[in-house]
Amino acid sequence: MRADVQRVTVLGAGSWGTAFAKVLGDAGRDVTMWARREQVAEDIRDRHTNSAYLPGVTLPENITATSDPAEATKSAEAVVLAVPSQSLRANLTAWRGLLPKDAILVSLAKGVELGTLKRMSEVIGEIVGIAADDVVVVTGPNLAKEIAAGQPSASVLACADHERAVAIQRACANSYFRPYTNTDVVGCELGGACKNVIALSTGMAAGLGLGTNTMATLITRGLAEMARLGAKLGADPLTFAGLAGVGDLVATCSSPLSRNRTFGERLGRGETLEQAQAAAGGQVAEGVMSCSSIRALARSLGVDMPITDAMHRVCHEGVDPRQAGAELLGRSQKHEWS
Repeated sequence: MRADVQRVTVLGAGSWGTAFAKVLGDAGRDVTMWARREQVAEDIRDRHTNSAYLPGVTLPENITATSDPAEATKSAEAVVLAVPSQSLRANLTAWRGLLPKDAILVSLAKGVELGTLKRMSEVIGEIVGIAADDVVVVTGPNLAKEIAAGQPSASVLACADHERAVAIQRACANSYFRPYTNTDVVGCELGGACKNVIALSTGMAAGLGLGTNTMATLITRGLAEMARLGAKLGADPLTFAGLAGVGDLVATCSSPLSRNRTFGERLGRGETLEQAQAAAGGQVAEGVMSCSSIRALARSLGVDMPITDAMHRVCHEGVDPRQAGAELLGRSQKHEWS
């Protein structure tokens, strides 16, 4: 493992993958991106922009792109996995023979895998045949458009092997992006996954015309759900008070740039899942899938997550958002911290 990482590959050219590639490029790294479509790769390589996912953003000259994963990963000292959580397994299975042996693997995905109920670092470790503790997880308030615009932002790089986290920290720190390290991978990954589900709920509330009190209630009680699940899995409670917890939660739940919040808002206004997906360009928000896997994980551990359960029922059982809200309010009375 190199302490000074210079050559970085980003596998995935969506909005967050492109924004993180720009962060690395602005930090002076040599970045090669892989895009599924050659048209996107050509746009990045020849015109230094990704008009499909981050229109209007100029990418640094030290970023190039290809649609050939073998070419993209050649000589990489770090490989950033920037694909959606539910497609990570399939993609990484196809790529694993191409990954340089000593490259640091970095995950941008935020979710819990359906079926296996594994966190993304666990999926990566299983497929590549390395310890999940060797994967660096990037999380925190990561709204791609704001970061790509160079607005000040901070994130968390979580890895049980602190030296790996520090190596990536040095590689991506620049004048507008401040990365912190953390060794609590479990807490950081759960925060990143759960906040997407809670953002669906705040979006639905906005779509129903509800106000700030409701938003604050959902964010705060959503944080309590996340913390309960984290505690059961051995996470550090302080993680949920930091950037990977409340920081990411507030950004995702409150910003119109958040895909999960805007998706939930459409559902709250009465659109079907299919209509909301069509309005989002055919993309399903991460929280729509994660609400099911997180719900299943919580149930397997005996953890009460009522907002997550409500989001699953709205998205996958056809329950009306108004009914889900009424049921949440009608739950039995309890102490706040019980």
